[in-house]
Amino acid sequence: MTLMRFDPFRELDRLSEQVMAGTRAARTMPMEAFRRGDEFVVALDLPGVDPADVDLTVERNVVSIRATRRPVRQEGDEVLVDERPTGEFSRQLFLGDNLDSSKLEASFERGVLTMTIPVSEASKPRRVEIGSRGGRQNVGTEAPDREKART
Repeated sequence: MTLMRFDPFRELDRLSEQVMAGTRAARTMPMEAFRRGDEFVVALDLPGVDPADVDLTVERNVVSIRATRRPVRQEGDEVLVDERPTGEFSRQLFLGDNLDSSKLEASFERGVLTMTIPVSEASKPRRVEIGSRGGRQNVGTEAPDREKART
């Protein structure tokens, strides 16, 4: 697969950090990734996040996503229940060499960040023409001419 999975040790560190800090819910971005023809599509769930609070960067073959979900409540509100995770969320995706990260496109609609990454031209299958080796088709007739020249 050309889209490489996240680093499990990094995820473990992140979860441990959240447990130690007493966070109620894990801060993750559920992801769906699939290939559609000559491109890969990655969709990340970011409900309640303003598109202006999403930062997407690409460096070489690493895509980094950072998003901030802010609480809806305002100062002075009396909080009765607070089960929605807020704060900063982040995720990194490691892309295979056969993807063209310079042509990555992203859109944000209804709380879903969707990235489209095309397969690089060099990685696409191509048809190779089969030709003949110039002048080597009549190999059988060359040998007698050589023998005549020797005699």
